[in-house]
Parts: sequence; structure tokens; C-alpha cells
Amino acid sequence: MKRSNRLAWIGAIALAAIVLLSLFAAPNNTKINTGSTYNRAPDGYGAWYAFMQQQGIPIKRWQKPFSEIQPENSPITILQVGGYPRETILDSQEREWIEKGNTLVILGAGAQVTEAQFSTVQKSPQGDIKIDTRRRYKKANSKQVNLGDRFGAIVWKENYKKGKVIFSTTPYLAANAYQDNLSNFKYLANLVTEKGNTIFVDEYIHGYKDADVRKKESEGDLSSFFAKTPLFPILVQVGILLLVLIWAQNRRFGKPVPLDTPVVDNSEAYIQALAGVLQKAETADFVVQMVGKQEQLQLQKALGLGQVLLEHQALINFWIEKTGASAAELDTVLKLQSGKQPISEQDLLSWLVKWRTIRLIRNS
Repeated sequence: MKRSNRLAWIGAIALAAIVLLSLFAAPNNTKINTGSTYNRAPDGYGAWYAFMQQQGIPIKRWQKPFSEIQPENSPITILQVGGYPRETILDSQEREWIEKGNTLVILGAGAQVTEAQFSTVQKSPQGDIKIDTRRRYKKANSKQVNLGDRFGAIVWKENYKKGKVIFSTTPYLAANAYQDNLSNFKYLANLVTEKGNTIFVDEYIHGYKDADVRKKESEGDLSSFFAKTPLFPILVQVGILLLVLIWAQNRRFGKPVPLDTPVVDNSEAYIQALAGVLQKAETADFVVQMVGKQEQLQLQKALGLGQVLLEHQALINFWIEKTGASAAELDTVLKLQSGKQPISEQDLLSWLVKWRTIRLIRNS
């Protein structure tokens, strides 16, 4: 094969690889996983969905557009958990659907940030509800408010003829982070089951779609996918490749250079081996002390307190001063960290989840 033909084939293969990688390996930022029942992270709703199933409450995931919700034998309640605040104004399609006797529950409605403490406990028939947000809705009257305080409504309802819409200023009302506070789970369960409707959780807004929907929207067909792809990025890549080929035609290849053998990541292998040994030795208390120190240092760094470990009460005082949040969870993790008694693996996992919740509060 001639040298020019060989370069042409190499160029074609490289171009195909670049295009495929650009199309399929690029991150998809349009899918918001916060609030999805498939999400097991602290901001997901996987635990609440499992709780509903354990209680024997019929609930289904909805993975089609809102417009395709068909009437059932009973009215429908659909739960939408947004990853970002949405307006409290309904569009015409939503309003018409609600007026027929259906219920729409929206967690994560837009509301004003007030002077309320970030972390509060609200009273309800289901028990104490933990709320982590300063946002309150001030336009609701007392008859509309289902959960709130003197700063405004946290959960409120608006009636539209035979149906209603329920809003919540926080999207984390019953998120995985509140697994230890079952009152939150029970409260949301009561909201969606109040009228005995058929219950759906909207997963379409998180990017999950049934096979027939993907086909209808031409996501399952490769040719249709390419047809919708913008041509400008591909043209830029083709231009760069042509410049490389022109340069290669006017320059001889040098001698082959042997590639270095990849170095094994001994640190990662050591960490995995050590983790296995600690698990078999049931030394969870040692893990709590070591991880707890690092978590405390990271928290101090975020609060601007330096790298010298502070006394727990001093750190708690700074936490309240800087964030205005409740110190209950921070006090719990610090006490467990300073204790010497052995703990179970389940307690260790619960402790790590609480640290993750603290990081969420710190970064909000």
C-alpha cells in the first residue's frame, strides 16, 4: 500500500473515532438526577420510593411526557421533584389536567430566601419534620398552608376546581438524607395519598424514558441521532484532521519510540487491601477515628478555621455562627468519632451518611 493511501486510511479511522467519542462520550448535562427515585445519593428519593412499597402503597414511575398521562379508573396524583426551583405558575396544560380532579405535587418550588434558620423542625400530625432551607412562600393564606412558620409557608396547596396542586419550597422534603427521620417520609406519603388517587412519580423530567418514548423521540435510531447532531463541531474536527494530514505529507516519520509501561497505582491497591483487612478485623471504630479526623479538618478548612483540630464544642459554636444551621447532627458525628466503643457496620454507614449531609449543608 502506498504511503499516501495508508495515511488516508489512518485519517479516516481517526476521524470516525473522534466523531463517535464526541457524540457518545461527552457528558449529558440535561439530565438532572436530583430527586430521582433511581438516585441513591443523599439528594435522591430511592429510599422513600422503597418505603412506599414496603408500606404496601401502590406507586409507579412515570417515564413519559406529562401530556401522555391518561385518565385512570380513579383520579391521579403525580409527584415531581425538581433539581432546581421552578415557578409556582402553572401552564395551561397542567391547569386543565388538575381542574379535572387530579393532584400535582411539586417539590422544589421557587420562593424567597428569608431570615429563617436554615435547619428547622416543623410540627405535623406525622411527627417532627426536619426542614433544611431558608426559603419561604409568603403569598399563601393560612388555609392554604400545610407546613410553615412565622416566616411563611414551606408546604402549601392551591385548589383548581376539582383538583389541587401542592408546592414545597424544598426539593429534599423526603430525600435519602432523611432516612433516619421517618416523619419526613410519612409526611410526604400522606401528601400524595391524601385523596386515594393513583400515584405516579415523574421520572421523565430526570431523563428516564420508556422504550416507546425514546423511539418516538428518535433517540433509539442512530441515523436519526446523527441527523439531529449539530454539524459545526464535526466540521471543526474534520478541518483539524486535514491540517494534520497536510503536515504529515510534508514531513517524514521518525523512528518508532517504545511506549513506557504503565505504572501500577500502588496507593490504590494498598488502600483496597487495607480496607479489606479492617473489614475482616471488624475495626470500624478505627475507621471512624481516622476518617472523622479528615472530615473534621475539611469542615474546619471550609469554615476558615485552619488545620489544627479544635475541641468539639468550639467547632460546634463556629458551625452555628457560620451556617446558622442546627448543630444536632454535627454533635452526633463528633461524639461517635470521639468514642472508644466498637460500632457495627450499619452504624458506620449511618455515620458516613450524616457526614455527607453536613457537607451538603456546608456547601448550600
